[in-house]
Amino acid sequence: MSYDLEIRLAAFNWLNEQIQMHGDVLSRKILRKGFLYKGTRIPLVSPQGIFKPKEMKLPLTITTTTSGPYNDSFDNQDFLLYKYRGKDPNHRDNVGLRKVKEKDLPLIYFHGIVPGKYLAVFPVFIVGDDQKSLTFTVAADDQYVLDQPQNMVAENSEARRAYITSTVKRRLHQQGFRERVLAAYQSHCAFCNLKHPELLDAAHIIPDNEPQGTPTVDNGIALCKIHHSAFDQFIIGVTPDFEIKVRRDLLEEIDGPMLRYGFQELHDQKLLLPKSKNVWPDQERLEWRYGKFLNR
Repeated sequence: MSYDLEIRLAAFNWLNEQIQMHGDVLSRKILRKGFLYKGTRIPLVSPQGIFKPKEMKLPLTITTTTSGPYNDSFDNQDFLLYKYRGKDPNHRDNVGLRKVKEKDLPLIYFHGIVPGKYLAVFPVFIVGDDQKSLTFTVAADDQYVLDQPQNMVAENSEARRAYITSTVKRRLHQQGFRERVLAAYQSHCAFCNLKHPELLDAAHIIPDNEPQGTPTVDNGIALCKIHHSAFDQFIIGVTPDFEIKVRRDLLEEIDGPMLRYGFQELHDQKLLLPKSKNVWPDQERLEWRYGKFLNR
């Protein structure tokens, strides 16, 4: 196995460890620091979107930032369209990705969710190269094998890769929604004020399968996992005036301290709103949702 490929595998394993510890979204600080491989530190990001650590011959990662100069997007098959660096197809970074494609080597893709935070997608493969539009086509994969004579070889199924990449697209939208909502609420539950991000979700007011269920902050509320579940199940509702209401049967039930402090004492309390009114929950959406709560 080549030294280049060894580093790629080590990067995958290290990222899996970081995701287990920190969740799907990783900070740029963690990625910039990178990991130690045989006594050498290997960073995973740099100011350039196409990044090759000095210890490697070909690029290891590609990155899309929230405020970058390139308009990366998805095509009608849900493959990622990743822009060249600059306008010269023969820039060394573009040539490097072209060689990655020729060798069918895996890469890591970092998608900026909010400033300084990234969703890591790996392995991804360069599956297209359009010099006229200065664009690479990138597909996500979920498998690779090491028992082939040509080092690492992905089972090449365009339909499977298209499906996997489409699930990545959904993850990007979901994680982006979560991070924006939690940032607006300064990472606390709007019901109980719990302040541990790993225990918080972004709850949709109108579900995302409804026409008005857009992934915008005003259609979300930061809730801890137990209150998110209760909100989704219409055990707890929120009025258009931001008052919390608990379902009548739970108010009358007699049980332990969790029911009393976790639910009953929330009744008639005000939602803990973000400081900026621009990201407060949309009152028309709350009215729609509260109507569903009352009819349960």
